[in-house]
Amino acid sequence: MAATDASTAPQATELKGFAKWIEPYKRPEMIAMILLGFASGLPLYLVYQKTSFWLRLEGIDRSTIGFFYWVGMAYSFKFLWAPIIDKLTIPMLTARVGHRRSWMMLAIGGTVIGLLMIASSTPSEGLWLITFGALALAFSGATLDVSIDAWRIESAPSERQANMAASYSLGYRGALIYSGLGFVVADFANWNVSFLVMALSMAACAGLVLLIKEPPRPEGSTITASAPLLTRLRKMFAAPFIQVYDRFGFLIIPIIALVAIYRLSDFTMGVMASPLYADLGYAPAVVGGIQSGPGVIAVIVGLFIGGAAAQRFGIIPSLVIGAGLTLLTNGAYAWFAAVATGSDPLLLTFAICADNLAGGFVTTVFIAYLSSLVDPAFAATQYALFSSLYATLNKFAAGFSGVLADAVGYVNFFLITASYAIPAAALVQLVAWLQSRHPPKEVNQPTPT
Repeated sequence: MAATDASTAPQATELKGFAKWIEPYKRPEMIAMILLGFASGLPLYLVYQKTSFWLRLEGIDRSTIGFFYWVGMAYSFKFLWAPIIDKLTIPMLTARVGHRRSWMMLAIGGTVIGLLMIASSTPSEGLWLITFGALALAFSGATLDVSIDAWRIESAPSERQANMAASYSLGYRGALIYSGLGFVVADFANWNVSFLVMALSMAACAGLVLLIKEPPRPEGSTITASAPLLTRLRKMFAAPFIQVYDRFGFLIIPIIALVAIYRLSDFTMGVMASPLYADLGYAPAVVGGIQSGPGVIAVIVGLFIGGAAAQRFGIIPSLVIGAGLTLLTNGAYAWFAAVATGSDPLLLTFAICADNLAGGFVTTVFIAYLSSLVDPAFAATQYALFSSLYATLNKFAAGFSGVLADAVGYVNFFLITASYAIPAAALVQLVAWLQSRHPPKEVNQPTPT
């Protein structure tokens, strides 16, 4: 009888259906991931969406707004200082709160300074102060991203990274809800007050970081002070990149190509979305309300569908599905640009929701894919390297979005950006085929506590 009970116990307790799908999200690190996603997302939305809308209302031309997007290139080059974040301790602070949390708090402090500079600026009288503020915000936000990405990879094994990505993205999009309130504040007060409120919000995030748990440090993640200087420098800056090549070999070439272009459609169309809303005559409060209401619901649905798809079908097939959704929803923006007017909020709601649904799905599966490429012993540096690869090309191309939109018009612009999803889907299939014949070396995962 005892043997029968033992054999049937797993079947009795096995989770099925929705319960099995939702079970991973009940873990404490998933809740913490939502908080960190919010702190990571808020600076990015403020740099790109709210600032570009404000600049357009102040009469700044679209080409200048497009080039202003290059301020965010700090996110593209974060791999250059990621080794420092991976290995260097912050005097006094690290000993008190831990390695990852100390860097998070320092980075959040930088975002507060940047937002205060933006809140003190007047774009119509000159862009110098707002540019310096945006640079400080972008650099600090990129540093915060590096710390949070490392925390995520160190806090859960590879099989839970899709779920961690969904939780992170939920918090990230929660920042979209909150930043959308910036439109409302700007409508009823002014943009300076709006950015001041966001600065205070980021300051509160620094205190909330103390509520999360510092993850275990994987073997090889520290450098002893007694090691020779050359050895320390090599381990800090060279070892993470050499190890990537050792694991993947020639496969790293098509992987880099895939990482570089997979999100190109989203980046290039996204920078012109807010100017389009303004040019069509939509009021800031209307845009903010849709983004913060039905738009966010669509994102959340997309995030968890992406997580479920990655669990059910695997990451590679989910990447192909994501490319197809991107093609469809970017193309839908061309139709929206042709027929919408500022007096029709339903069309705006459809466009934003469709794009956000696809964006949520793609974000989850792409983060999970990037995480699968990383050795946890070099979590911050290697993830920053791969994420910087796609950010560099995509943000550089996005800087010309205003020039392209001026040259071909909004309709053709969105058709062009939609077409970028086609070679992305082809590369996913190529990488999958090559990896099936030349599998990369396995890496050791940390053991979360």
